[in-house]
Amino acid sequence: MVYAIVKAGGRQEKVTVGETITVDRIDQAAGATVTFPALLVVDGASVTTDAKVLSGVKVTGEVIDEVKGPKIDILRYMNKTGYRRRQGFRAQQTRVKITAISGVK
Repeated sequence: MVYAIVKAGGRQEKVTVGETITVDRIDQAAGATVTFPALLVVDGASVTTDAKVLSGVKVTGEVIDEVKGPKIDILRYMNKTGYRRRQGFRAQQTRVKITAISGVK
């Protein structure tokens, strides 16, 4: 089993080939190919963390579509003053299907 830890949108994601992940919005159209930098690669019993070796590893994926994340409710309240403020937020996200992890020995 081969998997990789990649940096995607300010976070690290564990990915395998064929898996679909949700990352922060990527400015690419549906069907476009994106690459992610690998931080760690596990190939069976061998674990690769060397930066020189990982520079040759490419994790590629295909953009499926754009979605909205879960709604976050923000409520500010101060008692005895009548101050209330309500706000909501939904992050724009992109779904990516991992197609290949290449360059692994």
